Amino acid sequence: MNETLLLMLACAAGGGLGAVFFGGLWWTVRKGVSSKQSALWFFTSLLVRMSIALAGFYFIGRGHWERLVACLLGFVLARLTVICLTRPSRSNQTCLAQEASHAP
Repeated sequence: MNETLLLMLACAAGGGLGAVFFGGLWWTVRKGVSSKQSALWFFTSLLVRMSIALAGFYFIGRGHWERLVACLLGFVLARLTVICLTRPSRSNQTCLAQEASHAP
């Protein structure tokens, strides 16, 4: 198979791993904050997300550092995407910033 195609697939797979990892983190924070057993939520989520990410990097890389770098690039791009998608709206941010500026 063409090496460029393999690198593009590794980058896409890294994006998928990043979406699962950071999307799972966002979901865990939303569920864990309102739970009575939040420590269990966070610890279990950490183990599951890390296991998926590490296994994915292991199978995607298969001993080729170029594939690992492409996978990492996709992972980081997924992080930026999840941050943009889960960020509160602008009106809410300005309201929070005004409230934070009034210290007691």
